[in-house]
Amino acid sequence: MAETAPTLPLLTLPLLQKLTAARERGEARLTLSLDLGRGTATVEPGPDGWRWLKTLYPYPADLKERTVYAWNGTEFEAVARFDGGLYKLVPTDWGPPTFEIDGIKMLPTASVSPFEDAQHKVALIQPRGKRVLDCCGGLGYFAHWCLLEQAAAVNSYEKSAAVLWLRAINPWSPRRDARLTLTPGDIAQEIAKLPNKSVDAILHDPPRFGIAGELYSLAFYEQLARVIVPNGLLFHYTGTPNKVSRGRNLPKEVQKRLAQAGFEAELVGDGLLAKRVRRVRR
Repeated sequence: MAETAPTLPLLTLPLLQKLTAARERGEARLTLSLDLGRGTATVEPGPDGWRWLKTLYPYPADLKERTVYAWNGTEFEAVARFDGGLYKLVPTDWGPPTFEIDGIKMLPTASVSPFEDAQHKVALIQPRGKRVLDCCGGLGYFAHWCLLEQAAAVNSYEKSAAVLWLRAINPWSPRRDARLTLTPGDIAQEIAKLPNKSVDAILHDPPRFGIAGELYSLAFYEQLARVIVPNGLLFHYTGTPNKVSRGRNLPKEVQKRLAQAGFEAELVGDGLLAKRVRRVRR
């Protein structure tokens, strides 16, 4: 797919099946969503294609499951990109998509929408009126809820150009807002540029430990402690990788390192909620 692509219409295999079924039934009009459940649209299924906003689109013959397709002006192409790994926007039953890197799902979808999951986690840091550091921006769901909950400012970082490309296509990702600053950069390096006590709260949802160990390090947590105000809140997603297969407890390891950096942390759901305290444990 080209560097820039229209975000609409977006197709998935179940949506195509609805279109072809309507064609077979001879329906003149069909109301459905062309933006992954964000809104609805009325289309006209015909024998040789379906019409939306005066444009005729084909019925693609080879759509795959768990794939989102965007119209590039000529055909529908998978919203996927190779950048040292395969980055792919993946539809969910909830509407808001997740994304995968080399087949590994980056956001929870089994029992909750990734969008609602972000809402719950953002609520933990009580963003209203606060300057929020969003360490690993991803699709921007954390940033969306921070803005909706009236954060004063959101400073978000994302180092992957492929993820930023997915984010630009995803209808559920936040659009322009004067309070949101999205920096294409690696927070592991960029954080050194932030002034002391310059943020009131932090959201940290790093990639898994195996590919971004520096974002779980004591040195990085000391930087987080430096930039956050006293008593500022941090939510750190960890999940529980390798807990069963290798007997490893990553949340406990993170909790210990956060304490060394100057945070008091408690396990909450699939991560830790921490408060910046003055005392540093060694």
